[in-house]
Amino acid sequence: MRQSQLFYKTFREAPKDEESLNAKLLIRAGFIHKEMSGVWSYLPLGLIVLRKIEETIREEMNKIGGQEIFMSVLQPKDLWIKTGRWSKGVGEIMYKCQGVGKEVGLGSTHEEMITDIARKFIQSSEDLPLYLYQIQTKFRKELRAKSGLLRGREFGMKDLYSFHASEKDFKKYYETVKKSYLKIIKKFGLNAIITEASGAGFTKEYTHEFQVLADNGEDTIIFCPKKDFSQNKEITKLKAGQKCKKCKSILKEGKSIEVANIFPLGTKYSKAMGAYFIDKDGKKKLIIMGSYGLGPSRLMGAAAEVNNDKKGIIWPERIAPYQIHLILAKSQNSKVKKEAESLYENLQKEGLEVLYDDRIGKSTGEKLVEADLIGIPIRLVVSEKTLAKDSIELKKRSEKEARFIKKKELLLFLKSK
Repeated sequence: MRQSQLFYKTFREAPKDEESLNAKLLIRAGFIHKEMSGVWSYLPLGLIVLRKIEETIREEMNKIGGQEIFMSVLQPKDLWIKTGRWSKGVGEIMYKCQGVGKEVGLGSTHEEMITDIARKFIQSSEDLPLYLYQIQTKFRKELRAKSGLLRGREFGMKDLYSFHASEKDFKKYYETVKKSYLKIIKKFGLNAIITEASGAGFTKEYTHEFQVLADNGEDTIIFCPKKDFSQNKEITKLKAGQKCKKCKSILKEGKSIEVANIFPLGTKYSKAMGAYFIDKDGKKKLIIMGSYGLGPSRLMGAAAEVNNDKKGIIWPERIAPYQIHLILAKSQNSKVKKEAESLYENLQKEGLEVLYDDRIGKSTGEKLVEADLIGIPIRLVVSEKTLAKDSIELKKRSEKEARFIKKKELLLFLKSK
């Protein structure tokens, strides 16, 4: 992509009303645009990142047996009445509106809807287990929408639902999802700590959050440094400084960002909505369920919140908008531009993702500052100096120093990354 044609704009300063670091960085770097509190539009750079996150999630969900569906945002009131959630719990923060002849809700979560679908397809134990997921937009009347992409009123969510014939089978899959989530989150340059939390209106049991330590995080956790134990401060009776019974280490307290959560739903929704199956002995039994949420937009915000320095964002390679930021240094020498154009074409032929800063009116310094703000993993500069050395200047965004690499060695180096 030629930067001269890219729809974006960077800013020296973030809007004064923004408090969160992820919002400041993503707005300044031209990834997102704020529509109102808790509501964001994704510009081309931001949408590329979001789609890469979604695709990585999709790949991993398919690996653990998930089948993708896509449920409606509009949800019938009568489904929520059956579970008693229309006017309490999560139903209190649901946006509701008058449909054609009846009231409907905008999906804040999809337990009712997925149970309604599943009960019409699951008839016997031969239909179980079943794992269905979607990547969908959720809507919630969030009162504290002050954390950029970390807490929105409209946000992306991957929700997976599992259906089982036995508690043993459910618990086995629950652990499978735990491992899968840790794997996914690590690919985004984040290290998650599995944290016990309250059921939050979904279940009476403990649920598990995936918390990422961050100085400006909204949550507070009490955790073992060895990651053998962690509880959300909202539910724990323990304090930092005490010895953890599991790992024998001293517990710590830290601010954190919740990027995912998983819930053992049991038979709460299947009982309320009449979701049964016939077992091998011909007995009618309630389906056991689990719910597993992972927020693509929240992950994007967390990645920016954690991976940065004073100059801007440092995107992990897996979700960076481009792999390479190629910069044409300002020069009167026509050979410099010719060299940069040739390199741009060759990199694209090799299947590499390149953002090419071909702008003529910008100084080299301005381009470099903007490149650091945008945060693409590898920066290449073509200039009179590099031309004289038959080389290209290469710098990793995560490193301080640049170096020269011979042109004939460049492609081999880039393709080995």
